[in-house]
Amino acid sequence: MSTSLEERVREASESIKLCQLEIGKRIIGQNSMIDGMLMALIAGGHVLLEGVPGLAKTLAVKTMAEVIAADFKRVQFTPDLLPADLIGTLVFRQQTGEFVIRKGPVFSNVILADEINRAPAKVQSALLEAMEEKQVTIGNKTHKLPSPFFVLATQNPIEQEGTYPLPEAQLDRFLMKLLVEYPSSDEELEILRMVGVEKEQNVSRLITPDLLKKLQKTASEILVDERIEEYIVAIITASRQKEDAARSYTRFIDFGASTRATIYLYRCSKIKALFEGRTFVIPDDVKSVVYNVLRHRIVLSYEAESDELTADDIINQILKVVPVP
Repeated sequence: MSTSLEERVREASESIKLCQLEIGKRIIGQNSMIDGMLMALIAGGHVLLEGVPGLAKTLAVKTMAEVIAADFKRVQFTPDLLPADLIGTLVFRQQTGEFVIRKGPVFSNVILADEINRAPAKVQSALLEAMEEKQVTIGNKTHKLPSPFFVLATQNPIEQEGTYPLPEAQLDRFLMKLLVEYPSSDEELEILRMVGVEKEQNVSRLITPDLLKKLQKTASEILVDERIEEYIVAIITASRQKEDAARSYTRFIDFGASTRATIYLYRCSKIKALFEGRTFVIPDDVKSVVYNVLRHRIVLSYEAESDELTADDIINQILKVVPVP
């Protein structure tokens, strides 16, 4: 006997809550970061984490990899890193006189690209095929990457000297960009009290590959009304408007969001409803995920930079203009 959508959604929501609690054993606060990573995992996308050093970004990624029982690799991006160090290369074996493949760390389930903007463009671009196609080409052969394949990249927003900004083509391949904020005073105090504990808190493996596929299937079945679909498209379209006196924000945008953003916003809205245990999407689901999905896809004009406006400020203005269904 097949279970109803309501039952499947309830079970999925409970599994997600257990994961949030399990990761919370090591990571105090940072709920939005944890939710965003889990959301991207279910959506099958990748995450760009931006925050100052020392906010537990690496620990959060490592902990999530343990919770989902995934193979984890961390790559420290540096100016002297080569593409072969990331994806692998062909090595000549003298005994057989043949070239054999030496696979790089990209052949893992969860990849932490630490300080991704410290490596030159040729190394950053080596991730492009892997992130979008879930495969890499070494020599003249293409190799499939393991499933799930999940890239989480970090970058420091403060220090820009000696860094290589990510090109728009690569930024667009990240499902969302999460801003990692400072913890509150109470959370900081709790973190301080954890420092004295010598043994690291163990976490349980809660999400198997089969369960992840089940969560993804349930998320795809979440119902979306036609008016919500039109609302999503209207938000994306509003980011592409040419200069319009009625929409003052348009002068602050050089390039709007891509069609990939439309698909990701739609997908993330459904997963947000799943998080809340609902079988249908409401406008608040779209509003809650739109910042993470769009903030790295809107290219700001010089005028926006001179007025010290951020992409979040522009998204906020767009939401005020687009009618809510």
